[in-house]
Amino acid sequence: MLDPLDSNMMCTEVPEMADQKNITTGGCLCGAVRYEVKGALRDVVNCHCSMCQRLHGNFGPHSKARKVNITITKGDGLGWYKTSDVARRGFCRECGSGLFWQPFELDATGIIAGSLDNPTGLKTMGHIFVGEKSDFYEITDDLPQFDGSSSGELVNDYK
Repeated sequence: MLDPLDSNMMCTEVPEMADQKNITTGGCLCGAVRYEVKGALRDVVNCHCSMCQRLHGNFGPHSKARKVNITITKGDGLGWYKTSDVARRGFCRECGSGLFWQPFELDATGIIAGSLDNPTGLKTMGHIFVGEKSDFYEITDDLPQFDGSSSGELVNDYK
C-alpha cells in the first residue's frame, strides 16, 4: 500500500482515537485517489478562512485523524500543494477533488468530509475562522464559532 501522507516527525496515537476495528474509506471524484482511516474520526469543523473559500467555493468541512491512521490505498492522482508555511493540501491531479489539509508541525491530517464514503456517522461540531467568512451566507446554527482557530477547544479536537 502507498503512504504519501508520510511525515518526518514521530506520530503517537491517543487511546480514544485508536479504535483500529473501525475503518472508514474515502477518495476523490474520479477514483484515482482512495484512502482508508483506521479508528475514530473527529467530527466535522467548518473552516471559513479565505483559503478554504477559494479551494471549496465556500467553507471547508474538515474531519481529522492521526497521520499514522491514514493509508492511501490508491494514489495514482494524489498531488500536494504547499499553501503556506503551516500546511499543505492534498488533492487529485486528475479531477481536482480536495482531499486533505496536512499541517507540517502536527501529527494529524484534516480530511475533507465530502471525500469520505457514506455513511460517515459524523456531525458538524463548530465553525472556525468565521472572522474571514464570506458575506454571501449566514451561519444559522447554534454551534460554537471562533474568529480564528479553535486552538483545540472543541471536543476531540487535538493540536
